[in-house]
Amino acid sequence: MVNVDDAIIARLESYGEKFEILVDPDLAADFRNPDNEKEINIEDILAVEEIFKDSKKGDKASEESMKKVFETADVLEVAEQILHKGTVQLTAEQRRQMQEDKRKQIINTIAREGINPQNGLPHPAVRIENAMNEAKVKVDPFKSLDEQVQIALKAIKVLIPIKFEKIKMAVRLPSTAAGNAYSAIRPYGKILNEEWQQDGSWIGIIEMSGGLQDDFNHKMASISGGEAETKVIK
Repeated sequence: MVNVDDAIIARLESYGEKFEILVDPDLAADFRNPDNEKEINIEDILAVEEIFKDSKKGDKASEESMKKVFETADVLEVAEQILHKGTVQLTAEQRRQMQEDKRKQIINTIAREGINPQNGLPHPAVRIENAMNEAKVKVDPFKSLDEQVQIALKAIKVLIPIKFEKIKMAVRLPSTAAGNAYSAIRPYGKILNEEWQQDGSWIGIIEMSGGLQDDFNHKMASISGGEAETKVIK
């Protein structure tokens, strides 16, 4: 539980009533992040298990007002609704860091999923980042990654040719590397077809995001000592 002196205010106003809670700034930010997969208990976020009308004055919200707005006077349930629906007074540094982290996620997702339809090759992450800068794409740390990827993609399409597309990649691994095929390939996509050859080599067809093809080629070369053969199937 965070010290009260280090806590920040989360606030919700509804039906003419104002409610405030004192929360850990980092845990509150993680809790509100739509892409966060960590399980965070509301008890750990609160500096004190109280719902206030005015936290600076120490004025507590009445049970009547809580039931009016939240249909419950349970402190933890009310606090959770305030965090989900209200506003959190993040520090400038927190907001900057959250925006930067979300921006990197957006860039990496587009680089992984997108290709240049003119040549079928992925765009380097730095090219996507430059296009986002030129298009002045704004990043909201509290909006989902999927939503903001689509916003960014729409903005940069006028600057660089790009689209999201699945590709099929054929790969042949020599017998010396075939045993590592499944563990090495699984992170890249879905194995559509496979066949073991009489010489012990392995041939497969993998469906993956177009932007992963360069990384995939490097990985196959790495596990096979440069003997892997890969090819995009048109």
